Amino acid sequence: MPWSRLRLIALTIGFALATAAARAAPLSIILQPAAINPASPQMGDTLSFHSAIRNDATTPVEGVIAWISLVQVDNGQEQPVDLEDWSAHKAVTVAALKPGDVLETDWPMRLIQAGHYRVVISAVSRSGTELTPSPFADFAVRQKPVVASERVLPVAFGIPLLLAASMVWRWYRQSRIT
Repeated sequence: MPWSRLRLIALTIGFALATAAARAAPLSIILQPAAINPASPQMGDTLSFHSAIRNDATTPVEGVIAWISLVQVDNGQEQPVDLEDWSAHKAVTVAALKPGDVLETDWPMRLIQAGHYRVVISAVSRSGTELTPSPFADFAVRQKPVVASERVLPVAFGIPLLLAASMVWRWYRQSRIT
């Protein structure tokens, strides 16, 4: 009797593992910020993200489509971001991804607005029934200074000095004439 129970338990575990393997998504995605990205990006900078989509299945995956999504996660401003202004890739496609093959893509984007953001790469296949997301990559964008002090100070001090010099020169010329 104990042997038959062990057999039943082993069959149950084997069935559960086989079912989980059959349900496992055929694609997996890794997402990493590029090493060349600035440490503290500000508006106007360009960031790049690198993704690697791998076929973990034993059969080819036909018609793979991958795209980037961006959401703003600032408190009270949680919303998806339209990437048209951020000049990011819209989608990447591949006719077939063989078992073990990897589709690598760089996703550049120009930073338009200050805030806290989360980027994710998603992939589907033509015949698949699931969406495969990457892990999130979070980043913050600093506000770009509108007034640069290195350009303002020369003007702020220069204009009054020029006006004063002009007034002194005029007074000097008037005093010499009379």
